[in-house]
Amino acid sequence: MPKELPAGTGPPDLEPARAWLAGHDLAGVAPTPALAARLAVRRRARLAGAVLLAVFICAVALVYVSDLPAAGGLPSSLGRGSLLALTALVIGLVLTQALLDRWVRRVDRRVAATLPRRAAHSVRPGWRTVLGRPRAAVAVATFAGATALAVGELTMRDAAARYAAIVLLIGLGGVGVGILVQLRHVLTHPAVADDEASLTADLAMRVEDAREIATPTAVWSLPVASVFATAFGWWLVAWMAFIVLSTAALVLVNARTARSGVVARQATSAR
Repeated sequence: MPKELPAGTGPPDLEPARAWLAGHDLAGVAPTPALAARLAVRRRARLAGAVLLAVFICAVALVYVSDLPAAGGLPSSLGRGSLLALTALVIGLVLTQALLDRWVRRVDRRVAATLPRRAAHSVRPGWRTVLGRPRAAVAVATFAGATALAVGELTMRDAAARYAAIVLLIGLGGVGVGILVQLRHVLTHPAVADDEASLTADLAMRVEDAREIATPTAVWSLPVASVFATAFGWWLVAWMAFIVLSTAALVLVNARTARSGVVARQATSAR
């Protein structure tokens, strides 16, 4: 294994990798161009994902505002054209997130092709290692709660509310499938590593990827495209309470969960 360069020296593009390793309790692992490239594409993809959600929310707001009566006030229901626009926005959100994940995986494959040799995990890490039961439980409960509330909205008499609930269910289904596909990639793709130290860093990155994927940010954002524009009374209160409670549960899990680097070291040392 190459010796670690002293702090503050070496190519500037390795400094983010050095900081990531130190922040994940892996300061003894030397930063490499391969690790730097993988971390860089993940930072860009997560930034693009955050911008995507912001654009999505702003676009939904514009669709809603366009339905306001000319004399002012709130519309009693959204028009069919606006609901079709919301459907297109939800589909676009899901597809763009899938493209971002594909971008990350493509860079991983390119980096792997440059390695002179490939190390492999003796036992492929399972979902309990890379994600953990508490975080998986929060993700499943969040999807289940959002689905139950969307189904409940189908009982409303307002046709626009029922249509919006269908839009939400389509979005939840697309996001759920996307998450499962991404988690499958995290669990099954070959390690991008050439020695024991980089193998530990690879596993830490898997854990971080899985945690990021399982964070239900899109689930919290999807109601903006339907429920917040059509639901009234206690349904709106229920959605707000649901988002607050699921967020609090995730914060609690984050506070009580070991860092990804610690999980990686424990997993590799146990093999």
